[in-house]
Amino acid sequence: MKGVFVTGSNTGVGKTTVAIEIVRHISKTRPVKVRKPVETNCELSEQGYVPKDAIALSAACQHQEPLNKVCPYCFEIEASAELASADSGEKLTLEDLVLACKRDVDESFVLVEGAGGLYSPIAESALNVDLATELQLPLVIVIRDELGAISQALLTLEAAKKNRLIVACVVLNAVKSNKLSNKEALTAYTETPIISFSESSLEAFRSEIEMLV
Repeated sequence: MKGVFVTGSNTGVGKTTVAIEIVRHISKTRPVKVRKPVETNCELSEQGYVPKDAIALSAACQHQEPLNKVCPYCFEIEASAELASADSGEKLTLEDLVLACKRDVDESFVLVEGAGGLYSPIAESALNVDLATELQLPLVIVIRDELGAISQALLTLEAAKKNRLIVACVVLNAVKSNKLSNKEALTAYTETPIISFSESSLEAFRSEIEMLV
């Protein structure tokens, strides 16, 4: 399976926003399928649970699949996937998520988005890092470009190295402008490519990400 696994230093760092732009760009030249195997904090509608991140990822694809393929496990409470599934009375296993990610992907480029950070629980007795290890896809690590980003990035890179995972790049998500120079500072501590992401300069991001994924 060829593709990337999008993770982050935490929840709410902008993984989905970054993933959407990767999908939009890669889709121009090759088939792309997205997998957000589990999502929590889903609103309940007449049609069932609404996984907002998975819907946004799917909408970025040129050829959209049924939502139950993109995100087969949806839960209402705002909690880790492990806790949310247990709260619903469903036993969600690592094997369930691996099968969901690999289902009907064929020869497509596959973007998998995790839930939270690498060490966030994602299934019964399993962390995001366990899913990434099973899939063996290069990591795209998303970090909010803010005070503390250097520590967050290096800790996540250390976790990836400890688990023998390949890291394609670290993406610094500039939610708001700052003068911290985190990108320049990080290059002194790691040889992993560091890419800046800002919705005001997407072309620069696209040209850099294309060389890495």
